[in-house]
Amino acid sequence: MTFYFTGIRSFPKLWKSNSYFGLSSSHSYLSLFLKDCYGIRNQEKCFSVKTMSAQNTKAMNLLIAKARCVRKLDESSNKQVSADSSHMFAAGAAKKRSQMNPSSKDPVLPPVENIIQLPTKPLNSEEWDKLKEEFKEKANFENWIILQMVKCHSSVDVAKSVLAWVAAKNSGIVGYDLLVKYLYLCVFHKQTSEIIDVYEIMKARYKRLESGAYTLLMRGLIYTDRWREALLLLEDLKKVMIPSKKNYDDCIQGALFHQDVNVAWNLYQELLSHDIVPMLETLKAFFDFGKDMKDDQYSNKLHNILLYLRNNQLYPGESFAHSIKTWFESIPGEQWKGQFTTIQQSGQCLGCGKTVESIHLSSEEYEFLKAKIMRDVIDGGDQYKKTTPQLLNVVSHLAKQNLQVLVLGRKHMLTQNSRWRRVEMEKMQKQASFFFADNISEDDPFLLYATLHSGNHCKFITKDLMRDHKACLPDAKTQRLFFKWQQGHQLAIVSKHPGAKITFQHILSYDTVVQTTGDSWHIPYDDDLVERYSYEVPTKWLCLHRKT
Repeated sequence: MTFYFTGIRSFPKLWKSNSYFGLSSSHSYLSLFLKDCYGIRNQEKCFSVKTMSAQNTKAMNLLIAKARCVRKLDESSNKQVSADSSHMFAAGAAKKRSQMNPSSKDPVLPPVENIIQLPTKPLNSEEWDKLKEEFKEKANFENWIILQMVKCHSSVDVAKSVLAWVAAKNSGIVGYDLLVKYLYLCVFHKQTSEIIDVYEIMKARYKRLESGAYTLLMRGLIYTDRWREALLLLEDLKKVMIPSKKNYDDCIQGALFHQDVNVAWNLYQELLSHDIVPMLETLKAFFDFGKDMKDDQYSNKLHNILLYLRNNQLYPGESFAHSIKTWFESIPGEQWKGQFTTIQQSGQCLGCGKTVESIHLSSEEYEFLKAKIMRDVIDGGDQYKKTTPQLLNVVSHLAKQNLQVLVLGRKHMLTQNSRWRRVEMEKMQKQASFFFADNISEDDPFLLYATLHSGNHCKFITKDLMRDHKACLPDAKTQRLFFKWQQGHQLAIVSKHPGAKITFQHILSYDTVVQTTGDSWHIPYDDDLVERYSYEVPTKWLCLHRKT
């Protein structure tokens, strides 16, 4: 069911009006807004009841017993995997939901391309001429054949024979496009001498290169004795554009490889000054370089990297997490000990027993976020439409818990032609308060407004992950606060079979960000085996504490 709104400016008055809603803003118990949510498909089928014969009843009881046994096994195994693998924003949860509800559409298969058997050894000019004749329908055979080699990562020797053939026909000249594709293969296969040869040719022939050639040359030169020339190429590139995070990563990695740590840190600060989010591989390289190093200044810089991860809600991968653990444990005289663990639902670390930070916003953070939502999401005109499932079971379930419920709906739900049955509507109206808006109104901004203005205790139910709204917020701090608030207030219904008791996925009680108390660090990280979407958070943690 979709719930829509109009007249947002008058909404605070409506909310305070007991005669309109039958509610009071002074209630101290939990308020819940239900919107666009978890209906049950094919309602008539879901609630149909059929009398069974004695024989069928016996068979059914057997099946139920087996199901209970399987469920107990599943529950025990799930407890061993992770304490919080079932919450709505857990890494891999969206993947599981998509597997449980596969699309009915047939998968679209990629078009079948003509397959060519590429040469596995260098060819001479006559052999290339013959092969070109076999593919005379190709308008530019030379570029086409080397592009196929790039896709298949053919050997450098075979590709070089193409260039020699082309040069022999064109007075020793090889075109720019061919050179760049050949350069790609040289970099891929780490053919240092060939990279330098192509670099010399390009430097002599062209005053300026396009960004792709600059990127390949920098990547190819960083592990050679001429690595500082990669820095000169970076300066040339900066004259026409801001280099990419990969360009900076290549140059930083090269500087660290050649032990010039000052150049590496300067490039890192320059990258941040452009508001570029660094590659995690770049940050990992600094930790790998600092192993066994006793240098307070360097340690402080690595701590700042961890705080950067926190402030931008970034999560290291498994390999990066191992590098962080190794660095901490290698600091001479510090006696750090690390372990990979999980966090219980209560927020207690299973490794050290400490409780991590709460998911709940402070009063200052809450007021700040509420003002930002009003200005940037609601006044800013952020709006979109949703779909329409049913909600009677959910309303009944919440009402039985003596929770105060407000349903945000549309006026079309009250018409005779509506697919909303009058009996069901009357039942829901006895158990919850309703606000019916015009049919053309849009709902999500009002849902946020109503929830935030009802107080920090108020929860809301929707399948919508609010990514569009989060994107409308102006800075990383506000987006992080919004996501933190969302994780602590958005309820999700666990899918159940018809007639089963409705249950909710638990809401996280702790914040999934890098955090420290001085003598301990807790760092959430991505499991290599779990596909995490951008709106999900990891369930695995690195726990580090200093022995005392």
